[in-house]
Amino acid sequence: MRVQAIPAALAAAALLAVAGCGGHDSAGAAGDGDATPTKAAQQAASGDFGDLKDVCGPGDAKSAPAQGVTAGTIDVGVFSDVGFTKNSEFVDTAKVFTSWCNAAGGINGRKLVATTRDSRLMEVRQRMLEACKDDFALVGGGAALDALGVQDRLKCLLPDFPGQVSQVQNLGSDLQLNETGGASYGRYTGYYDWLLKQAYPKSATAVGTIGGDAPVTKVINAESKENLQAAGAKIVYQDLYPAAGVSDWTPYAQSIKSKGVKGLVFNGDFASLAKLEQILTGMDYKLDWIDANSNAYGQAFLQLAGTSLDHQNNFADLSGVYPLEKAADNPATGQLVGLFKKYAPKAQITLPGVRGFAAWLLFAKAASSCGDALTRTCVYQAAVKETSWTGGGLLAPVDLSKKDAPLTCFNIEKATSKGWQPADFEPDDGAYRCNAAAYRYKGDYGKPLTLADVGKSMSDVK
Repeated sequence: MRVQAIPAALAAAALLAVAGCGGHDSAGAAGDGDATPTKAAQQAASGDFGDLKDVCGPGDAKSAPAQGVTAGTIDVGVFSDVGFTKNSEFVDTAKVFTSWCNAAGGINGRKLVATTRDSRLMEVRQRMLEACKDDFALVGGGAALDALGVQDRLKCLLPDFPGQVSQVQNLGSDLQLNETGGASYGRYTGYYDWLLKQAYPKSATAVGTIGGDAPVTKVINAESKENLQAAGAKIVYQDLYPAAGVSDWTPYAQSIKSKGVKGLVFNGDFASLAKLEQILTGMDYKLDWIDANSNAYGQAFLQLAGTSLDHQNNFADLSGVYPLEKAADNPATGQLVGLFKKYAPKAQITLPGVRGFAAWLLFAKAASSCGDALTRTCVYQAAVKETSWTGGGLLAPVDLSKKDAPLTCFNIEKATSKGWQPADFEPDDGAYRCNAAAYRYKGDYGKPLTLADVGKSMSDVK
């Protein structure tokens, strides 16, 4: 699939639908938890995070072994669409991590210098070319139309530790350490199995999908349809809404009701979903469930949806990220909350922000293991050896040695008028359920780019 430039209106829908792509995460703020900042600050001084020891700390680095690496600094790029979205989650996360890490001594004494690569939705390639000239690696960021920069990143042999991945061409591309599973597999198999076979088995006879009318979203909807059907769903309703927005959701609600939809997958922005649900609730039509996707996981959706949350059952699969509202129950999440309070007290912690912080931790641990001889080959090879990566306890375990593998762990949240809370999905490993079956897509939705696609190989990486 070739990614084309799209008009601004369609671009907005593509951005809002990122939650359905590779990262399946979004910008919703999800609360502060109840961590103790004092304890977090004490841990910060030692460079420990969660169950990871000495992630950052002093050292005696003396050489400049790679682009972006000197005896005193490491230059990394952080992709973000902040200039378009005004959402600073990746920028905030970079500020928090680098402030904490540098205060602990940096990476073997080298201080981290993070440069925001503001892709402004449509300027991915321009920012990637700039990163290729200056950065040692990309860490903890993401862009809605990230496929536009993959070819250039691979040509310049730039490693990527993303906080979020959106498009198939980038998901699991070479030189990337991705925590969110492979492009060949359905991400929500365990989630859909729970919805259709355990929680609401009668809903399987009437499932619908709707999303923004944009190229990115059409791929998402097609993947969702295939994954749902593999889980036993009969699709009775499929629709797209205009990227420029909808002034009246009544016709969509009426169509959903007339089709007798019992379960609805919504691949779009949570503000539109809230409006649709208000109409459905006003019509006194209640679905068995609505997959709001992790785009809605945050306080903003709760406020917009209002009393509809008492009428409709909204769920989101966090795909193995520990719930933020339960931060007090998990040391790593509690420490993360404490660090945000210390270094970015006005910032909201988001789901992509948590993944971004875990990506920073992965980069820092791998880079620290390289000592003075910090090269791209070393940092990539060190990171890819992580076979049970949890970001110190922020995530369910992920095997980073496998480039294209399914996620086996999932965790489901339910939106209520009192807040987000874990659904009754029968977790079997702490906060997670880790028995999801693997489903490999049969449809052709594109494939991740490789070094070979640009005439390179790992032997070219220095």
